[in-house]
Amino acid sequence: MTLDQLRPYVSGAIKPFVVGFDRIGFSPDGVSVVAFLMAGGAAGAFYLGGVEAHWWYGVGAFLVFLNGWLDVVDGALARRQEVASASGDLLDHVLDRYADVVIIGGIAAGLGEYLLGFLAVTGVLLTSYLGTQAQAVGLDRVYGGLVGRADRLAIIGIAGFVVVAIPTTYRGFDLMGWLLVFLAVVGHLTAVQRFYYAWRALDD
Repeated sequence: MTLDQLRPYVSGAIKPFVVGFDRIGFSPDGVSVVAFLMAGGAAGAFYLGGVEAHWWYGVGAFLVFLNGWLDVVDGALARRQEVASASGDLLDHVLDRYADVVIIGGIAAGLGEYLLGFLAVTGVLLTSYLGTQAQAVGLDRVYGGLVGRADRLAIIGIAGFVVVAIPTTYRGFDLMGWLLVFLAVVGHLTAVQRFYYAWRALDD
């Protein structure tokens, strides 16, 4: 089970934030844009963590968690304001994909590990593509597999905090380098899992 599947159960925790955004006049699309800006800030912080000082990784981790939190809030806000729409869903998904790219790109650029960054980004994008492509061929949107977006953001955020406290290396990589390896391998495995699930479901 991935954390994406727990979204229906966090409504109580996010309700005060949803109400707050609603009262100050924020739209769901506005929250989606702010979430993306948090991802951009995280990318910059992760880059600085690799080329300047490790404490920047902690800043990046905090902004990643904000991005994930706001990604949950925007959908709940749309339902509260009764403005959920296909265009809003499209904007949310597009910004999420760009957020994934810039976050991983920031980590890879800071470490100078561009090949690993490429492999990690393609794994992440294919995972998301397979989840929505299942819906495009008549199935439900697929959130399952080894690692979904919520899991990925949680792992990136935790790794960012841990590497500040334990800046050690193993076989030439610190924790953020091994994070890229993890995202590359598990991302592609999750994409294959989702493809297999959709293929079997279409055959049934």
